[in-house]
Amino acid sequence: MIAAAVGIQPDFQRALSRPEPEPLPGSESRWGVEPLQGWHIPFLDDRAFLPLQPLLQRALLLGVPDRLITALSSRRCLAPRVHVALCRDQPGRPLLLGIIVTRRLNRSGSSWEVQHLRLAQDSLGRPGLPSEAAVTGALLREAIQRGRGACSWIATTSSLDTSRLAALRQQGFQPLRRDALWCWQAKGAAPALGLGLELLPLNRQSAPQLWHLEQAACPAQLRQILDRRSEDLLDHSGTRGWMLLDAIRREVVAGVRWLADQPEGGQLVELSVMPGRDALLGPPTALLLHRMSRPGQPIWLRVELSDKVRHLWLEQLGATGHGEQVLMGRSLWRRQPSSPAREATRRLEAMLEPFQPRRRTLPTPLDPR
Repeated sequence: MIAAAVGIQPDFQRALSRPEPEPLPGSESRWGVEPLQGWHIPFLDDRAFLPLQPLLQRALLLGVPDRLITALSSRRCLAPRVHVALCRDQPGRPLLLGIIVTRRLNRSGSSWEVQHLRLAQDSLGRPGLPSEAAVTGALLREAIQRGRGACSWIATTSSLDTSRLAALRQQGFQPLRRDALWCWQAKGAAPALGLGLELLPLNRQSAPQLWHLEQAACPAQLRQILDRRSEDLLDHSGTRGWMLLDAIRREVVAGVRWLADQPEGGQLVELSVMPGRDALLGPPTALLLHRMSRPGQPIWLRVELSDKVRHLWLEQLGATGHGEQVLMGRSLWRRQPSSPAREATRRLEAMLEPFQPRRRTLPTPLDPR
């Protein structure tokens, strides 16, 4: 009664009410895409969404600190951003059709990654609901539009998922690399450290050395899209990484770091070896994997299809292949607005150009006769 008297009850009720997603044009039912909210979690019980529950809860918990850090400082938190495709026309509870998880790859926010894109397995296909292609396209478009300041995007998908590849191509993604996915689990004792090598953990002091190694091992086009710095490696991996240091040259020649937790179990890691040092693919790199392994959990690695030496090493190590993946990339080229001072300088230079001294032309040599 007091709230109604002072006029704040309607605002409070609107704050508690569920936001209505805007219907997409041409859809048969009233559905749309909206940011993940706390009340969505109980409805994400589809088989496709259950492995992502810990990640989604973490995204909700980090959402408020992320906005606060962005508002108070220039540093941007790397909390994942989640959007859901929601249908409200069905009788009973709302129906979750799909979910997309994206994250920044650097502090500047110029590069983003589509970390997960999953569609409901038990809902899509019913009469009156949108098609899988429509939901996938809507999720990708909304995520890209929300990524303000992004100049490039990357996404990874199975080479056999033709529908997902087509949806990414429609949004401007192009294939950058084809990788094989390997799964390895530690067995037995870790090999000894080779002569002339030192083992270093990933921390603030050693991160620049690992960054230089990854820059040397990464293709130029992909390196430009990722746009990473040494602090970006620490933001994503923390101190979960190891590297091998050449004791004579004092440079890092091999390294491994954590990338993400796999929904199927285990952890996805990035293994980098200095170009021209393939002889390290053996006990030295196996020691790095042993250092990263956890009891009872596998390690997942992506290896480029053309890297035959690394494929052979993983087979000898006892790893198993799990299909091929395609790394897709999308670049957004934005025209930088020119400042008024620069335009005024150009006009002044154009006006003074006729009065500037000219260079004397050189005489043309005579042709020999």
